[in-house]
Amino acid sequence: MSVPPIRREAAPHVPVLLDEVLDALSPSGDGLVIDGTFGAGGYTRALLTADPAVRVLAIDRDPTAIAGGQPLVAQAQGRLTLVPGRFGDLDTLAEEAAPGPVHGVVLDIGVSSMQLDTPERGFSFRFDGPLDMRMGADGPSAADLVNDTDETELADIIYHYGEERRSRAVARAIHEARRRGRIETTAQLAEIVAGVVRVEPGSHIHPATRTFQGLRIAVNDELGELVRALHAAERALAPGGRLAVVTFHSLEDRIVKQFFAARSGRASQGSRHLPGNTVAEIRSLSPVTKGPVLPGDAELARNPRARSAKLRAVARTDSPVPPPLSAIETLASLPETRRGGPRR
Repeated sequence: MSVPPIRREAAPHVPVLLDEVLDALSPSGDGLVIDGTFGAGGYTRALLTADPAVRVLAIDRDPTAIAGGQPLVAQAQGRLTLVPGRFGDLDTLAEEAAPGPVHGVVLDIGVSSMQLDTPERGFSFRFDGPLDMRMGADGPSAADLVNDTDETELADIIYHYGEERRSRAVARAIHEARRRGRIETTAQLAEIVAGVVRVEPGSHIHPATRTFQGLRIAVNDELGELVRALHAAERALAPGGRLAVVTFHSLEDRIVKQFFAARSGRASQGSRHLPGNTVAEIRSLSPVTKGPVLPGDAELARNPRARSAKLRAVARTDSPVPPPLSAIETLASLPETRRGGPRR
């Protein structure tokens, strides 16, 4: 009996740089592809559509995404395995849930449209809701971070992860506000930030954008998780397998760029971030894309959220996996030289 085709157009939304990701991965045959950030299933659905023999292991830490993906699991009739978990553990999850050669990995880094558009999740200042921001159901929330973190450390987080130059003023305003009571909602926080951050006239960026971004990254350890996922994908991929990563933030892209450069032997020319690496030592990955791939005008017109997206892709070589890069871990942490904003 023939398997009914997956309907690509049935996805709730079209993910960013979809065609470019498919070109980079070139899924075909009966190999396994890992979608480390399932979300609404856009990449997974497209991968299943690309070739009727492709199998997908999809991962998401959000219980809502896992529940919402069950109809697609049923429709795929055995070609899709959907598991809860963090993409930093994708190699272990693949060994447990879908053993066999891994021919591709795709990672879409950042918050999903579903999370942003659900007020109860507390990711966006566009809606008033509980100040949560957790992608999963575990760990401290953004409200915990805002109300319980030392003012200086809070300024560090907002400056480094949110790249908000007024981080000191924002942290001070939050500190003063929480003396009057806990800050529990997105509207409360957005109002506090708007009181001290000004944007250029005519700008479409809300004053609280960078603060919310910084808190979200910290709450979910997004940069640390990205580093773990890059190493996990490198371990999981079979020779010739491809890794495609879509980022939306300069810090994310910097980590991916440096990791790919180091592992392909292109970061040996005196990189201050990756000392001691040589071309002869590291050749576990080879470039697929030359520099970042950006959305075209047509996609930007359809989806303004794609404006900051960048795609980078590499292929796994047959060289052994080198030891983890401690310098990449440093890129995901709060460096002392940038603590709390510019020194005065």
